[in-house]
Amino acid sequence: MIPTGTISEILVNKGNQVWSISPDATVFEAIQMMSDKNIGALLVTERGRLIGILSERDYTRKIALKGRSSKDTRVREILSGHVIHVGPANTVEDCLRLMTEHRIRHLPVLDEKTLVGVISIGDLVNWIISAQVSTIHQLQTYIGGYPE
Repeated sequence: MIPTGTISEILVNKGNQVWSISPDATVFEAIQMMSDKNIGALLVTERGRLIGILSERDYTRKIALKGRSSKDTRVREILSGHVIHVGPANTVEDCLRLMTEHRIRHLPVLDEKTLVGVISIGDLVNWIISAQVSTIHQLQTYIGGYPE
């Protein structure tokens, strides 16, 4: 069973903080920002518009394994330009399906063309765990409590 819930509900609880970087920044700057913020991906924006995403996976496959220099390479050279995204009305199940199908861990959330947040696989797992705990509590209350 996958608990129901929309992405807008998750963003209300999580917040809609989005970390982004310019495509003209160096990959080193991007990796430094990811480390500082303890995140696995950055959205790449230009003039307020989402143009791509840069993940730790992009770095390892396109810089580290190719022997390139992160200080000499621009984000635009290695970003993933085809960005799978969702809207606030999409469900947790929709997002899990997309993440599994496309083998990705982060989904930007766009309301029309406006970037309103980003959802990670961790956010979805936390939502599911919270929903399950809530369901268990409701069932225990309904049947009169669980014997200690």
